[in-house]
This record gives sequence, structure tokens and C-alpha cells, in this order.
Amino acid sequence: MENLEKSNNYRNIIKQFLRQYASYKPSHGEIEMQTLFDTEQDRYQVLAIGWDQEKRIYGCSMHLDIKAGKIWIQANNTEIDIAEALVAQGVPKEDIVIGLQPAYLRQYTGYAIA
Repeated sequence: MENLEKSNNYRNIIKQFLRQYASYKPSHGEIEMQTLFDTEQDRYQVLAIGWDQEKRIYGCSMHLDIKAGKIWIQANNTEIDIAEALVAQGVPKEDIVIGLQPAYLRQYTGYAIA
């Protein structure tokens, strides 16, 4: 697959995955799930913003980047295995980097090192 075509495919997979996750409203509080898609820099996030009673909620649930033709998982504050979800959508393991793991541990993940 040509690099531009591959990157466009990965963008679509990521956006669909994050939109689906963001469509679920948290069971408590008045929390809005927002998607942020920066297609120029290839950065994609889901944010939780709102209030749970008197507690302010603001945080990144998921953050993925596309760098050098690979999907980097930069943050995952959910119980979802993002890497496995991407593989299920056809992304090869060698094109997924678990960026939230230290570089020296990535060799043990079964995914790309960098």
C-alpha cells in the first residue's frame, strides 16, 4: 500500500475508532466526550470535559499519533486495548507503536519498537 494511501487509511480507522468511543456517555456526572482531530500534524485525541457533582473533570482518555507511517498510542486512560482494536481493523502489528511504554520495553510488546 502506498504511503499516502496507508496514512489516509490509518486516519480513517483512528477517527472512526475514537468517534465510536466518544459516543458513549459516562454513567455519572455531566461529562462531554470530545474528539480532537489534527489531520495536519496527525494527532488524534478523546477528551472528557465536565463535572461530576462538584468535581471538575478534564482529561485525555486516548491519544494517538501517526508518525513515519505508524500509529503511535501515546495515551490510553481506558480499559480498552487500543492496539488490539487497531489490529482488528486491519492495522498490522508492525505499524503500531505502544508509545506510552518506555523504548526499552517495546521489544516485549509484540508491536513495533519505533
